[in-house]
Amino acid sequence: MKKKNIFQNACYVEFYRYLWRKFFHDTMSELSRSVLKRYWGYPSFRPLQEDIVDAVMEGRDTLALLPTGGGKSICFQVPALAMEGVCVVVTPLIALMKDQVAHLVDKGIPAAAIYSGMHPDQVELNYNQAVFGRLKFLYVSPERLQTETFLEAIKRMKVNLLAVDESHCISQWGYDFRPPYLKIAEIRQYIPKTPVLALTATATAKVVDDIQFRLGFKQKNVFQSSFERKNVTYNVYHEPDKYGLLLRKLGALREGSAIVYVRNRKKTQIIADWLLSMGVSSTFYHAGLDARLRDDRQELWMKGKVKVMVATNAFGMGIDKPDVRLVIHVDLPDSLEAYFQEAGRAGRDLKPSEAILLVSDEDVRKLEENLLLSFPEMDRVKLIYTALGNYLQIPVGAGKGMSYPFLMNDFIRNYGFKAMEVFSTLRLLEKEGMIVLSDSFEEPSKVRIKASRDDLYRFQLNYPQFDLLVKYLLRNLPGVLSDFVIISEETAAQKTGLRVDQVVAQLKQLEAYNFLSYAPRNDKPRILFLTELLDTRYFSLSKEHYADRKKDAQERVKSVIDFVRNDQECRSVQLLRYFNEITDKVCGRCDVCLSHGNHSLEACEYNQVQHELLCALRDHPLTVYGATQACGDHDEEEVLEAIRWLVDNGVLGIDKDDRVVIKK
Repeated sequence: MKKKNIFQNACYVEFYRYLWRKFFHDTMSELSRSVLKRYWGYPSFRPLQEDIVDAVMEGRDTLALLPTGGGKSICFQVPALAMEGVCVVVTPLIALMKDQVAHLVDKGIPAAAIYSGMHPDQVELNYNQAVFGRLKFLYVSPERLQTETFLEAIKRMKVNLLAVDESHCISQWGYDFRPPYLKIAEIRQYIPKTPVLALTATATAKVVDDIQFRLGFKQKNVFQSSFERKNVTYNVYHEPDKYGLLLRKLGALREGSAIVYVRNRKKTQIIADWLLSMGVSSTFYHAGLDARLRDDRQELWMKGKVKVMVATNAFGMGIDKPDVRLVIHVDLPDSLEAYFQEAGRAGRDLKPSEAILLVSDEDVRKLEENLLLSFPEMDRVKLIYTALGNYLQIPVGAGKGMSYPFLMNDFIRNYGFKAMEVFSTLRLLEKEGMIVLSDSFEEPSKVRIKASRDDLYRFQLNYPQFDLLVKYLLRNLPGVLSDFVIISEETAAQKTGLRVDQVVAQLKQLEAYNFLSYAPRNDKPRILFLTELLDTRYFSLSKEHYADRKKDAQERVKSVIDFVRNDQECRSVQLLRYFNEITDKVCGRCDVCLSHGNHSLEACEYNQVQHELLCALRDHPLTVYGATQACGDHDEEEVLEAIRWLVDNGVLGIDKDDRVVIKK
């Protein structure tokens, strides 16, 4: 009898636990949906988003693999808003960090960011706001995790979630490994009850396991959507006349926009100028341009005022333009991960889109040559490292934790190095955890008055020479007494009657008097030193960050070469297999499928013109004129382009009577 009571009691306990878990889950799900509706206006989540949000709100460590444009940010922003406390977001992309903070603030959600190059007072203010519960989101770059100020601050914060964006960077098997990411696991000891949400768009099975291990997951928990993009067709063209094919493809683009990726900065301008001369609306973008100019060009492209953006891989991170119909790679990428992510910017609106990789006989040789240049000999690495210290005027033993403006072209000119070896050396130093590179970004001037209200009057009496400027700050910059606000030195000069250089000089003097904090505008790339500058007699790169990384890079390059040379398997099948997603379902649209007769009318439904054309030709061949008449609802040039494309890809042919026919 006693055993029966014990058994019954255990059943009751388990039953009540089940009821509590169900009640908690239903309550949390309802809360998360209300947050989604309130701030984003969506009535429901996308596939997998709700599962990820539920797991996070249940306190489980979670890894989310969602494709580019799959809505990763909502997966941490919604649960963070639904729970008490602040969400700490680790991301290496400063431009994306600033963009997300701006979007959150626009929605009335308090958010701030901390990254290299900020004024120390601004950093301190943002930490204090997080500690005292005035923020819901604090974005930090990974190198900040090593600083004492961050560690002291996080001990005092109520952190409800640790979100790790671009989490593949924590894995040495990932294509973009960054040593500061390894510090993330160390900070978990200060927030032991806080779940971690790791997010990435691309990761192999090996990297998936490594991410969870290095972030100290209590148990494995992965949500992964398929890498398949059903609306995107991947085509590889072995084409000696790349420019001719490029022009045909872009010239036939009737709606939406395109991105053309190339490897070097000079080439972006050459191709963009040539396209303009051929009547194609285009501009170019790379990290060496002035930040304001980059922003202007990006805005023109985003608004559809420019159709084609010719760019290096510096363009695209955080870009969420839904109507990109074409992504064309003129040069071979270094890895399939990078290619997949860049190609993934096509067709985010789920409409038919195309990713094209143009390959010539020289490209494979160049890719292998670039691989060798990416790992300079150790003597060259030491020489460039020493020159870097001289250029930035850092003595041996100093520089740790300091951030310096860095103009690579100026450095190369001064010391006569090759651009590729300098860039590669800096990347090797970054992988070793010695420095962090950041691209230039537009950071407007900011100011904050530190003086109390009681001190303001006395200061103005004692220093009347600053009266005009101080009155301008107080009257025209709301919030300047409590927070950093943006100031335009040109506008301040116009309103006060001072020259711009006088405004800047007075702001610097006022900072010297500890009256205010002044952070001048910045648009230069920066280098942050994570270690002191070393004497090269005691300097070396570890085996795992040189020999092992070189071997890993060789395997990645081989995967790219195998991909472009494999003309027997569907392109989509090849890409999915690389990411450990096995399928025998061919896309029916890529260059391989079409050349092997794996196409069908159903597979061509993604392009209405091609579909109607094939339907018209199914019963009997037609002349070119007859084909254009059969597709009379479409522009003649669209039909001709469809015929050209289907002929180029082996679907159609021209018979002896010059009629268009479907090939057997």
